[in-house]
Amino acid sequence: MLNSSFSTLSYLILGAYVDVGSLKYLYFMLTAMLYIVIIITNTSLIVVICMNRSLHEPMYLFLCSLFVNELFGSTGLFPFLLVQILSDIHTVSAPFCFLQIFCLYTYGSVEFTNLAIMSYDRYLAICYPLQYNTRMTSNKAVILIIVTWLYSFVNILITSSLTIHLTLCGNTINSLYCHNYLVAKLACSDVKVNNIYGLFSISFSILVPLILILFSYMKILKVCFSGSKQTRQKAVSTCTSQLTSLLNFSFGCCFEILQSRFDMTSVPSVFRIIFSLYFFIIQPLLNPVMYGLQMSKIRNTCKHVLWYKLFACCRDTK
Repeated sequence: MLNSSFSTLSYLILGAYVDVGSLKYLYFMLTAMLYIVIIITNTSLIVVICMNRSLHEPMYLFLCSLFVNELFGSTGLFPFLLVQILSDIHTVSAPFCFLQIFCLYTYGSVEFTNLAIMSYDRYLAICYPLQYNTRMTSNKAVILIIVTWLYSFVNILITSSLTIHLTLCGNTINSLYCHNYLVAKLACSDVKVNNIYGLFSISFSILVPLILILFSYMKILKVCFSGSKQTRQKAVSTCTSQLTSLLNFSFGCCFEILQSRFDMTSVPSVFRIIFSLYFFIIQPLLNPVMYGLQMSKIRNTCKHVLWYKLFACCRDTK
């Protein structure tokens, strides 16, 4: 296939899938179970935060945004992945490929920016505890969340729109899902504008949040080393979950970036497949567990809701 525009292309071939025979049914069930767990855990915590007024605080609003994003990113991948696992022909239509690129890249942008804002929120809570309620209100938190989502939507829409106008010299990408960089690598037209905007996008989507994260945790560490034992314990208890989530997501992103830009054929295909899906699977599974167990207010609210429902069901059956 030569000189075909992405916008006029009928389909792309996903070259990372291999024939596993009857094992595909096992992979399908495992993947479906992971998706169901992700939906149940993240949806449960969203409902708990939304329905309990005591949790309508900035920290929990940011968490709610994070859980919504986990559902958004997972839905952009898992249903498609389930279809491809059972299919013998691993192709994807160009319009759906465009949609998937938009969803998955938006997920990554919102996730990283949301984590950066959460780190800043913890910086204010630990370094300025007496002024926290005035510096970070629920209204300000909602505005920050809206800006995060709007910026990510617009940014990724521009990125994918630039790709859709490229002229491609092939239609096969070595991936399990649509990847903007791999599609752009097929281009035989000028990609200068894509590269320039890509640098601009990376600067605002990665460097700015990264600077905010580094600034926040440097200030938190400074307070920890100079503060009392109680202050250090508070910092550890409030920041452990965020640091774990941030490091996990960063690890997954770094491997995916390295895999898409460099020759990784020396790495076994099983590991390449696992790590290409790492931050789409582990992050949505890890965050509800980390935050649900670590934050006593969420944990106690979940217990209260479960006991109340259990008591109500027992009472109704009598």
